[in-house]
Amino acid sequence: MEKIYNESDIRHDYRKLTKLLIERGMTITTMESATSGQIASLITDTEGSSAVLKGAFVTYCNEAKIMQGVPVEILEKYTVYSKETAEAMAKACVKTYEANIGIGVTGTMGNIDPVNPEASVPGQVYFAIVLNGKVQSYYVELVPQPTRLAYKLAVAKEVYDALMERM
Repeated sequence: MEKIYNESDIRHDYRKLTKLLIERGMTITTMESATSGQIASLITDTEGSSAVLKGAFVTYCNEAKIMQGVPVEILEKYTVYSKETAEAMAKACVKTYEANIGIGVTGTMGNIDPVNPEASVPGQVYFAIVLNGKVQSYYVELVPQPTRLAYKLAVAKEVYDALMERM
């Protein structure tokens, strides 16, 4: 069954998440590639979010991922589009910001990546969540979305659902 991603519902979900993190005194960080900071942005749309979002990285190119702690060997062995890369991203941002939760997101949105054409398949997204030191990775295949924002919001919803299951 095709999933429908509704922007206002997703924004409401992230308000709930941010309030829950504030309530529990937990911190969160992200290293985002495909979503380009959308998840961090959704978290900060709620007042008081400065208590929970310690910082975030937008690592759109491989060099940026490496600069922020993703081992070059992971990228070379598994490609940028892999669960291993998503896990390395999540671990790296948690380590940098010493947060309770770290989210790493990589994948291909609407078109093939000209820099990594052999590894990119539109709609394939990998993400990982580190929660209190334990990492879990996920893979989703998104149906074509009408806009780049719609892709980002769809991934944000998948991340939200996975995180809430673990909390």
